Amino acid sequence: MEGITLSKVEEKLAKSLTAETTELIPYLPYLLQDLWELGSSPRDMLELIRKHIHVSAETKILDLACGKGAVSVNLAKELGCMVRGIDLIPEFIDFARKKAIEYGVEALCEFIVGDINEAVNAERDYDLVVLGAVGVVLGTPEETIRKLKQTIKPEGYILIDDAYGKKGVGDGYCSREEWLLILEKMKVRLIAEKIVEEDELIDLNREQQGLIRKRANELMKKYPEKANLFGDYIRSQQAECDLLENDVIGVTMLIQKMK
Repeated sequence: MEGITLSKVEEKLAKSLTAETTELIPYLPYLLQDLWELGSSPRDMLELIRKHIHVSAETKILDLACGKGAVSVNLAKELGCMVRGIDLIPEFIDFARKKAIEYGVEALCEFIVGDINEAVNAERDYDLVVLGAVGVVLGTPEETIRKLKQTIKPEGYILIDDAYGKKGVGDGYCSREEWLLILEKMKVRLIAEKIVEEDELIDLNREQQGLIRKRANELMKKYPEKANLFGDYIRSQQAECDLLENDVIGVTMLIQKMK
């Protein structure tokens, strides 16, 4: 299997995909090959956009850590607007480009291999920026909002797929009240939120865990000397599922930059 040359940000990348070590990164495309949606729900994001944002053919969307392009492709298909997706894993970008062609939106979608920590310093003047389920890749919630604000126009929008920590549990996750204080401090406002339904989340976790476990077992047979690596990944995935189902509340937030 071909290795992937990545920068120091690979540690944050690995954590965002619940890998405990960067050694696993070259195997992530194989482990996740049966999944198109990697965390974020295109349907939830589309629902929020349609309800609260006027979109036209001139609307420009930036999808950071776009993964395999599920959100980008679906937004371009349903809204007819321009979308640029950026992700660090070349195999994911290749998959996204193929999906754009499959969905007939290759003229609307541009997919680039890149580090989103660099992209937030270069990309500007978007109507909407999307950041889905990547944890601390851009830093703390406050740092993340500050960096995302740079990429959008005045009164532009931010869509974040994250989670609210439940009181007394969910270590490392801000509560809804804490998020609201952060947003106020950063001079942005919460326009709307979409909470993940518990039953839907459990069903999705079980389905995806089964697919990942199947691919991990295949890799264990092919690389028995790395069996512990793949076994640890299965366990870390399950721990993440348990956290999402018990200790935090999954949410997609639509945030607007204030004048």
